[in-house]
Formats: sequence, C-alpha cells, structure tokens
Amino acid sequence: MREIGRVIKFYNSFFFVKIGGELIPCKLRGLLKRDKKIGSAVCVGDFVEISRLKDKSGVIESVQSRRNLLIRPLVANVDRVILTFAVDAPKLHPLLLNRFLVLAEKSSLDEIIICLNKIDLAAEKNFLAEYESLYKILRVSALTGEGVDKLKKILSEGMTVFAGASGVGKSSLLNAVDKNLKLKVGSVSEKILRGKHTTRISELIEFGGGFLVDTPGFSAIDLAEAGLDKKNLWHCFKEFAPFATACKFLNGCSHSHEPDCGVKAAVERGEILRERYESYLTLLAEVSDK
Repeated sequence: MREIGRVIKFYNSFFFVKIGGELIPCKLRGLLKRDKKIGSAVCVGDFVEISRLKDKSGVIESVQSRRNLLIRPLVANVDRVILTFAVDAPKLHPLLLNRFLVLAEKSSLDEIIICLNKIDLAAEKNFLAEYESLYKILRVSALTGEGVDKLKKILSEGMTVFAGASGVGKSSLLNAVDKNLKLKVGSVSEKILRGKHTTRISELIEFGGGFLVDTPGFSAIDLAEAGLDKKNLWHCFKEFAPFATACKFLNGCSHSHEPDCGVKAAVERGEILRERYESYLTLLAEVSDK
C-alpha cells in the first residue's frame, strides 16, 4: 500500500519522509533521479508517495505537484516567508527591504510578512506604516518581548522561511520565541552552507505544528539567478499592475524612461510610494547590466 508524506530531511543519500509520527528513510525509485538543473526530482518540502519495504525503509514512487520552489535554500511548498529587519542598529535601508520583497514575490509564496525587530528603538510605533497597504507587518522586540507571541503563533503553522540580513537580531528573536530553537537553527545553518554565496537546506525544523526554514543566504541571491530580468522585474512590485494598463507602450514599457507611463504618473500622484519606485529603478539597472 502506498502512502503520502512530506520530505523533511535529506541526509546520507536518504530522503526522510514524515508520515504521522514516523520518519521513514527512503530511496528514489527508477526514473526519479536527482538532476543537475535548478531544483531536483525530489527536495526537502516535497509531498511524495512512498512504498514501504520489509526493513522499515521506503521507496519514493512519485512526487506531487509543487506550489512553489525556492532556489536558495532549495525547498518546496513553502507557506510563507518572514523577512526580518531591524528598526535601527543597523538602520533599515529601503533598497535592501525591497530586494528581499522582490525575491519573495518571484518565488510565488502564499504569504509575505515583514517582521520589524527592535521596535523598542523606534521613535514611531507605526514604523514603516506606508508599507501596510502592501504587506502584513509584524512589529516585535526580542529585548522586551513585544509581539513575540504573535510571531510564535505564525511559526507554529505551516512551513515558514525565516530570512534576514546579519545584525537584525534574528537569532535573538528566535531565542525569544523558544530558547531551544536558536541552537537548533544554528546547527542546521552551519550544515547547509555549501561554498561561496550558496546555501542549501538539508532539514526542516519542526516547531509546534509547523516547520521552520532558516535561510541566511536569501539576500545573497543574484536577481538574474532568481529568473528576474528587465521585462519581468516590475511584476514583483505588485502595486504597479493597476497602473501599467495606462502605459502608452502597453506591452513593452519598462516604467523607467518611456513617455506616457501609467506607473510613473501614479508615482507623481502619490499613488505609488516613491521609495518603492526608486528601489525598482535601482534593481532594474542591476538586471539590465546582466
């Protein structure tokens, strides 16, 4: 009899598939061979169909369709990404924020959350309020505990990618959620670093009723590597879409230098945040150089 489970770990040539309370070491069947392309026949996060063997191991017979696939770390079927930044120390830079958001949008994740740590340092408690019409914002403090219960609840449901640049207090925040979680995530992070600018996931961390993916390499992904170019970058700025239909060059407008551009007009009217648009132009120049 075949059963459906989720791959939560890849180690020593075995895919460990969780079914109920069991963790079953499995090999691949026949044509399901790992390929050399971006992605693989099977990766962590996949839902797979397995057959049991007499020695209590299993064989992966097939892989169910993926909802999404992250390149770095290589993990499938992610429910959400939490992009973590510090309000101050280090100061939040708009370009870094929007770079993270673009990469998350390109991965077609179900939910994107901006997590602002060190909110105790903010003069304005509604820090980054101008982004709230676009994304859910979670304001927290690892130091005071503000917002930590909300973060813990989110991490306990589904699969969450927890991303953040160095210095934002990500480890402190995870430790505030659960004092044991920091050590678990740290040990996995050391194992999944493979070479320059490359981070691969080898294991999902169970937390509550969900899974956690810690990804220190998220911000280091090259935009071109993520499949972004000057033609599709603007689609990752979701607020552009309603205004792009008003562009004179409907099918070829880059929303940068063309006349009669609906997006540029919306920026001038204040209907698109100028900070977002300026980040778009910077990232557009980056992908145009490739």
